[in-house]
Amino acid sequence: MSFAQLSRLTRTQPLRVLLVQAGEPDNLAWSGLVQPLRLAQRILPGAFELEVLAPDQVARAAGGWQLALLVADEGAPRPPDAQLRAVLERCREAEYWGGVGAGVLWLAQAGVVGNTRIALPWALYAETEDVTERAILTPNLFELDGRLLSCCGGAASLDFSLTLVEALFGAAVQAEIKETLCVDRVRSQDERQRVALQARFGALQPKLSEAVTLMEANIEEPLSTDDIAGLVGLSRRQLERLFKQYLGTLPSRYYLELRLQRARQLLLETNHSIVQVGLMCGFSSGSHFSTAFGTVFGNTPREERQRKLSR
Repeated sequence: MSFAQLSRLTRTQPLRVLLVQAGEPDNLAWSGLVQPLRLAQRILPGAFELEVLAPDQVARAAGGWQLALLVADEGAPRPPDAQLRAVLERCREAEYWGGVGAGVLWLAQAGVVGNTRIALPWALYAETEDVTERAILTPNLFELDGRLLSCCGGAASLDFSLTLVEALFGAAVQAEIKETLCVDRVRSQDERQRVALQARFGALQPKLSEAVTLMEANIEEPLSTDDIAGLVGLSRRQLERLFKQYLGTLPSRYYLELRLQRARQLLLETNHSIVQVGLMCGFSSGSHFSTAFGTVFGNTPREERQRKLSR
């Protein structure tokens, strides 16, 4: 889903956001998330209220938040069950809610994100054996699925927070904060944690990891699903079952999105023409490239390039 839908939250003035700080205040997951939001609060006095609470304070808080996030670094101890349940109950009162870093794992373990796509820190994948039936783990930096927001934490928290700022308050406010923080580029929600797949599936699902590696190595001249299945020693049906079970999608769709993410990166970071970018990412037809790009990202390659020029 598009983060642009969050803009409707600003119809309520002031917009009230809750951050539940369950980890250390100096960790990257927390600082990357909170700094852009505090700057937005400074830029927009009276329009935006940011409330930071410890887990043991949430149950007694007044509430009325439009957005609530449980934030913790990967090494943070999980709150006691009763306290965590109280935090989740209050967070779910918000129109949009979710977790960052280890907070995402705690949400999944509590069973409150059933059949929902979540972005989990790759370092915590070893702790997800009891989670896969309750949520769809993706290798992305952050996700929005229905009302649920999730971010893998670490450095991605900054990208996530700046994306929230743009969705809520517009590109001009985001640009001012980027300049203050000396940030040149904001990674998109569907960019992947580089080591996520290998970390999670390398030993347990080597065929899946091998298939994705083949896709990443063959962007300009894409392989067919049958070719990939044959190269990793599986039938097409077996390969599709693996992708559906562990990545929540079909190999063809995953491959297409991988190529389009590469195209988006090239549009923003190079001066190659749009036609050249399409060819470099396996699209022989400009119209096919434009249609596929628009379906996944909601705008055309030309509009994406214009974003780069307008920065």
